[in-house]
Amino acid sequence: MRRPLDLRHAISPGLRDLIELANTGDIDRVTEQVRDLRGCTSPINLYGWTVTTDQATKEVVRSYRSEDEPTGRLLTTCGNRRSSRCPACSRVYAADTYHLIKTGLSGGKNVAETVRDHPRAFVTLTAPSFGPVHNCKTDAVGKPLPCACGAHHTEDDPALGTPLNPATYDYTGAVLWNAHAGQLWARFTTYLRRALAAHLGMTQKALTAALRVSFAKVAEYQKRGLVHFHAVIRFDGPDGHTSPPPPWATYDALRVAVGLAVRRARLTVDSDAIGERVVAWGDRFKVDPISALGGGELTDAKVAGYVAKYATKNAEGAGTVDRTLMCRPCKGRGHVRGPDGFHDLCADCGGTGQAELIKALPVQQHARQMIRTAWDLGHLPEFAHLKLWKWAHMLGFRGHFSSKSRAYSTTLGALRDVRRAWRLAKARARLGLAESEDTTLVTDSAWSFLGTGYRPGEELLAAHVRYDRALKERAKTEGDPWL
Repeated sequence: MRRPLDLRHAISPGLRDLIELANTGDIDRVTEQVRDLRGCTSPINLYGWTVTTDQATKEVVRSYRSEDEPTGRLLTTCGNRRSSRCPACSRVYAADTYHLIKTGLSGGKNVAETVRDHPRAFVTLTAPSFGPVHNCKTDAVGKPLPCACGAHHTEDDPALGTPLNPATYDYTGAVLWNAHAGQLWARFTTYLRRALAAHLGMTQKALTAALRVSFAKVAEYQKRGLVHFHAVIRFDGPDGHTSPPPPWATYDALRVAVGLAVRRARLTVDSDAIGERVVAWGDRFKVDPISALGGGELTDAKVAGYVAKYATKNAEGAGTVDRTLMCRPCKGRGHVRGPDGFHDLCADCGGTGQAELIKALPVQQHARQMIRTAWDLGHLPEFAHLKLWKWAHMLGFRGHFSSKSRAYSTTLGALRDVRRAWRLAKARARLGLAESEDTTLVTDSAWSFLGTGYRPGEELLAAHVRYDRALKERAKTEGDPWL
């Protein structure tokens, strides 16, 4: 009989947990379950059961209960798109986004391959200036030039993007621009069609009958804390990607229409506290053609990779935090309604409404001031609908990081369905179930959410999985013969 391992000298909670699992003989199953998560940093813990039966014979072909697991629960991936929260799951999201963008440029996955012959452009739209900031300047040949402060900043200089004079920087305008950037993009897409019709001398009704404008876009934070958008815009025929656009729908027409729409799209924000503000695009924008055959600077694969990279980013690139600052019990109000109906001071935040005090955040002063401005504006009645206190950590931006028009290409849901069907086919093969049209499987299940995260021992195993995956990724990119 094997002698149990002695735990008295194991100081690490994770090591003690692993030794306990080894003593009970459950370590292999726990390791298998952790490896199936592929390095997820914060898995979902579930409790429940699943039963799969053959509808014709009523035979149970598969039965699973989480209580049969050594830990009494099932772990599944968190699916978070943000690389700052879960690098493993964000890589899956980035891969899906890559294929979504790529199919809209090259075809495939139920998208006609003839789309590569349609006029396409990679468009970059930026925010206006709210005050001079530190930056890296270069001349026409790429030679570094001094900043307005007189210094030569490096690319990793923390001063980049911060105001030259914080006292005169328009923080209110910057936060309100972020808060309305999504609406401004929607207005831009409307004005793009109007500008195109005006440029071609057509009515909007005639343009809509002959041409469809499809797009996919992603938001990216600049170092100054303002979002800008990268978009793929494509001309299709009236039936979408299956029909070619008319001959007069050219890249040059698209470039002109983008310029007109950038100048015309604007929003007006009125407030008793700050007066009237106009939200508009900045003067700097780019419209670059996308090459189908690799002859140009931007190819289908390069554009898709560029967009996918930023689909997993968040505001942390602008020096802020990646978590909400809103106190959840009082929802940022600083008070809760007591049993007598009166407002009582929230015990969790002490009346500040903040889960973490803004003044104590480990961020730069520029990011801290934008967070504080968003928090203060969010408590004004005229801006309550923007919920800026909830999105203060995002510097006011609350839109989708990536979005697309309905007819651009496939969807993230369709890509996940394909992956789910592939896994189901592998499971059927593992269970010895033949693929037959006469066989119909019915699955009944009931699951409950228990929480998130690992046990200490599972965390050690997950760290080892992440290390192995990192080694394999490095070997793939660098071709290291020793890995």
